[in-house]
Amino acid sequence: MNDYTSTNTIPESAKINLEKKGFLDIELDPSLDLFAEIERLKKEKKAVVLAHYYQEPDIQDVADYIGDSLGLAQQAEKTKADMIVFAGVHFMAETAKILNPSKKVVIPDLKAGCSLSDSCPPPLFKKFKEQHPDHVVVSYINCSAGIKALSDVICTSSNAKIIVESFPESQKIIFAPDKNLGAYINKVTGRNMLLWNGACMVHEIFSLEKITRLKVRHPNAKLIAHPECEDPILRIADYIGSTTGLLKFTQSDSASEYIVATETGILHQMMRASPGKTFIPAPPENNCACNDCPHMKLNTLEKIYLCMEYESPEILMDPELRSAAKIPIDRMLEISQKAGL
Repeated sequence: MNDYTSTNTIPESAKINLEKKGFLDIELDPSLDLFAEIERLKKEKKAVVLAHYYQEPDIQDVADYIGDSLGLAQQAEKTKADMIVFAGVHFMAETAKILNPSKKVVIPDLKAGCSLSDSCPPPLFKKFKEQHPDHVVVSYINCSAGIKALSDVICTSSNAKIIVESFPESQKIIFAPDKNLGAYINKVTGRNMLLWNGACMVHEIFSLEKITRLKVRHPNAKLIAHPECEDPILRIADYIGSTTGLLKFTQSDSASEYIVATETGILHQMMRASPGKTFIPAPPENNCACNDCPHMKLNTLEKIYLCMEYESPEILMDPELRSAAKIPIDRMLEISQKAGL
């Protein structure tokens, strides 16, 4: 039986593969039109580029689909492309591979990990789960394949409430790995799920004091927040929702100013959808740009081009792990489809 160890490290075989191709040392011709080259490679290789909202604007602009974790999983499941280029972080590309074992899945930078995923190592979580045998496991999709394989069903911030409420109130639940999202779902459902103590470095860095001062300077601005934020931020938010939920809210809401408490990549789509509105990134506790995910921002347009050209680095998975991780993802997609999400 596979022990489901973490897959968030760079396989030695991948490093060797990249070094043989000279991929690590390549310097691109600065006159190269990367937008045109990426479009050419899409056609030549029957490739699709899936990008998360938190990617840099240029990557969002070349993507065939831009979305949050639920939308990306749904697109990965139904794509007919031969190659999936996943502009996101490692667990997202893993999910695409889990759903498409026969397709080639490449990621621009294998080092694009996730602090939330890393906060829940599978061996430790396995022991934790064994201590609570009467609990089912609902895991946020922001986790490794190893954690997915130990779960009963996966959720995203878009469908977490629906997934949790699909279980009887009497059913005990472990929610992993995000304690903030889990606490929020406990609050809105009235459940008392047992929470793993994990968190996203970006969503925990927002400063309540600075946001309060910002609201004073912008009295008409609405604070919108992702449920991965800490409770003090959520308590003063005018709207709480997934990344897609936040985007849709700014399109339909009547306000003209918004303070946005999530990763800044989403502002690109917000400004495109509502050019007459003002979007202000919620400030972090310190003076750095810590509301930019350093992992998401490892991906660049140059790396997108290179990974398409050389079809590397490729996501490879142990078949047993992939099969075990697919079961709870399929359950999530089935529940979401029935709910009309």
